[in-house]
Amino acid sequence: MQEDLLINITPQETRVALVAQAAVQEIHIERTLERGLAGNVYLGRVVRVLPGMQSAFIDIGLERAAFLHVADLWQRMLVNGESRQSGAPQPLPIEKLVSEGQSLLVQVIKDPIGAKGARLSTQISLAGRLLVHLPQDHHIGVSQKIDDPELRDSLRQRLASLAQQHDAAAGMGFIVRTNAEDASDAELLDDIAYLRKIWSTLDKKVRGSQAPVLLYQELSLAQRVLRDLVTEATRSIQVDSRENYERLRDFAAEFMPAVVERIQLYRGERPLFDLYNIDGEIEKALGRRVDLKSGGYLIIDQTEAMTTVDVNTGGFVGARNFDDTVFKTNLEAAQAIARQLRLRNLGGIILLDFIDMSSPQHRSAVLDELRKSLWRDKVKVTVNGFSQLGLVEMTRKRTRESLAHLLCEPCPTCAGQGQVKTARTTCYDILREILREARQFNPKEFRILASNAVIDLFLEEESAHLAELSDFIGKPIALQVEPGYHQHQFDIVLL
Repeated sequence: MQEDLLINITPQETRVALVAQAAVQEIHIERTLERGLAGNVYLGRVVRVLPGMQSAFIDIGLERAAFLHVADLWQRMLVNGESRQSGAPQPLPIEKLVSEGQSLLVQVIKDPIGAKGARLSTQISLAGRLLVHLPQDHHIGVSQKIDDPELRDSLRQRLASLAQQHDAAAGMGFIVRTNAEDASDAELLDDIAYLRKIWSTLDKKVRGSQAPVLLYQELSLAQRVLRDLVTEATRSIQVDSRENYERLRDFAAEFMPAVVERIQLYRGERPLFDLYNIDGEIEKALGRRVDLKSGGYLIIDQTEAMTTVDVNTGGFVGARNFDDTVFKTNLEAAQAIARQLRLRNLGGIILLDFIDMSSPQHRSAVLDELRKSLWRDKVKVTVNGFSQLGLVEMTRKRTRESLAHLLCEPCPTCAGQGQVKTARTTCYDILREILREARQFNPKEFRILASNAVIDLFLEEESAHLAELSDFIGKPIALQVEPGYHQHQFDIVLL
């Protein structure tokens, strides 16, 4: 399946769309003022150790302290520039490993999300095009997506030999990425040299730096796209900025020469993203409802704790019987869900509520289709089977904000609840508040300031209740429309 990468660059932001089968599969956005931190390496200072949470807060120079859990403490840590072993047969508690005021070499593994600070690890990993370098380790791993045992062993042995050939004294820790499956020895050696050079430069900075300080910044979004998203299936990489087109070609010429010819400068009169209606797809990805071609639809709700996806048949009645209708809708939904997770960058716990299926074969086929559709996802995904409630539980690694959280903010009217009090509910709140105020104060008159909808209700359907209350408290009640008030807002003025 051929893919096209569209890179739209403006001074304020970079946007990347991955298009395959005439549909947008992924959207990546990086804003100049809000550049992501994942992958950055810092020399941080421990500001607080929390034994009860087995965690520590690390100052890396940001507004909020970053978070380090004991599970993310690697066996070897750089402490004030010196290496020390912290491994033990039994895991040690965090208070035995770090102390307040101590300097640690750390890497951001999750951007700050919502009210949470960045999450850190003391295991440094430097990503290249074909390999990931683990300079503190001596293990050579292979991507789980390469599942042929013989190929895995062959790649592991090749890389061990090449790494020793390049520099036997340097760190041997590497992970072979999926796109290195067919790489030549020369390409692997180039990646090894590039990654070890980065680590050598970083290691020298540590020795002359004082925490907190940024030691290494991850590549820009456009460069990461070339490194991480370009595969043999990539047909073209179109860039609409001449300056950045030249930069990307220079970057590719140095690190991935085979890609250079696929990088194209877009010269069309129409904006690049208009070619595939990318902005329209982004708008759709911010909505709850996703329509399926068959007439069914998905409802996607993102909460703080998890994301839920509900599958509905909608207007699809094309199959011969109900079971076939449900099965075909669920199969289509499985494909759509995989695409939506990538497009919206949804992570964490995800619950999928497929339409109930009585046939075990149908359930198995839907799960297989879901896993098959998720295979192209470069983010780590775990899918469990159907639970007793008929839900599919899955997780998708979350390293940055979702598309909705990046582009939107909670509604100031409903505070993110998605609903507001009715005008009648607000009327009754006002009547109770006036009664409460009348028992404490003795004004000449009460004046209600509220939205037009609430005042209209008081003048019409609720006029009798308002008159009864006025008689009961023995005070006149005046009404005043405040155009700027929302339906649930009101004030009561004592005159």
